[in-house]
Amino acid sequence: MTLSVLYLHPSSAFSGASRSLGELLRGLPEAAVRPQVVLPRGHAAELLEAEGYPTEQTVGIAQYDCTRYGHYRGLRWLIALRELVLLPATVLACIRAHRRWRDIDLIHVNEITAVIAAVMMKALFQKPLVVHVRSVQQMTGIPLRRRLLEFLLHRYADAVVAIDTTVRESLPSDMSVDVVHNSYMPHAAYAIPQAVVDLRNRFHKDSLRVGMIGNLLAMKGVYEILEAARLCIASGVNVDFVLVGSSPRRLSGLSGALLNWLGFSHDLDGDVAQFTARNGLDERVHRLGFMPDVQAIYQSIDLLCFPSHLDAVGRPVIEAAWYGVPSLVAVERPRPDTLVDGETGFCIPSRDPEALAAVIGRLSSRRDEVTRMGRAARTLAESNFDAKKNGHLMLAIYQRVVGQYREQFGY
Repeated sequence: MTLSVLYLHPSSAFSGASRSLGELLRGLPEAAVRPQVVLPRGHAAELLEAEGYPTEQTVGIAQYDCTRYGHYRGLRWLIALRELVLLPATVLACIRAHRRWRDIDLIHVNEITAVIAAVMMKALFQKPLVVHVRSVQQMTGIPLRRRLLEFLLHRYADAVVAIDTTVRESLPSDMSVDVVHNSYMPHAAYAIPQAVVDLRNRFHKDSLRVGMIGNLLAMKGVYEILEAARLCIASGVNVDFVLVGSSPRRLSGLSGALLNWLGFSHDLDGDVAQFTARNGLDERVHRLGFMPDVQAIYQSIDLLCFPSHLDAVGRPVIEAAWYGVPSLVAVERPRPDTLVDGETGFCIPSRDPEALAAVIGRLSSRRDEVTRMGRAARTLAESNFDAKKNGHLMLAIYQRVVGQYREQFGY
């Protein structure tokens, strides 16, 4: 029997969570799920619509951030005001979705930060709720907020799904949590974009090709990789850097100036252009804008960099592994289900461009080590990141919670 699932996705940008949602939908067994998606207007909504998924779009979805990186503190408390402003739009989006799709079997919230909206959805639809946790949670030092999050999950979530062991360990130990890894499904055949052909022609002979893929955000470590590039080139390392992506939000006027002054927003595109020009890196740091399909990029690089401030293994690491590309990741305590330090890649300190440059410099003269780690990364991907395999795991969770709900309430 086909299950009708309402997906709630809080991000307008085509981020890692957005890409993971798309891969989840493609990985589910054929005809097993009929999806509908509620999300903010933006690039993510446009791409999901283009793939044929029905959407209910709104100006934004109010969130509650208890993540390790983004939890409210200091000036970040001002971000909570944005969530209050978005609350009426969130309520209206829930009501419109209820009027449009009354016969759903299940609600799946694609990130725990949208838990408030998910609780609203559950109250309206009276159907089971699956909460997907994609970010490491801050479960120490903020007792009241932590207890509120724990209460909401215990009281309203019928299943909690973590994307890996690191995320699971940031949740309460007494909570029942399923682990279903992020997935990726490589394309069998595709046309190489002209931009990638041109990129390959600009590479220097025998250089180590290092890539960073994703939205240009300070928290993703963009400034660290730029400084690492400067250090590598200054020391004579034969390396080409590829930055794929653009700033997800381009704010102008008074609001943009205010957010930039408060440190909540940066003109990353402008900063990258200025840095590379000022330091003479234009021949070694190659910029590509947003690309919905990055398969050709992974097949053009030797090493992926994910020097984020999130203390987590990001989605690009999973995608790169499928193409035999090892990763440098800023994570303190990697878990073997996503990264094996020294085997599928290397752990590097967060916010440390000198350490990043040192590893890149060492690997530039040890290409056999890069190849060895790439093979190990591919093996790990086949084991944990297979979209079809994980699609069956998610479907089993859906069927379990729907079955339990029907048994309990007799519908």
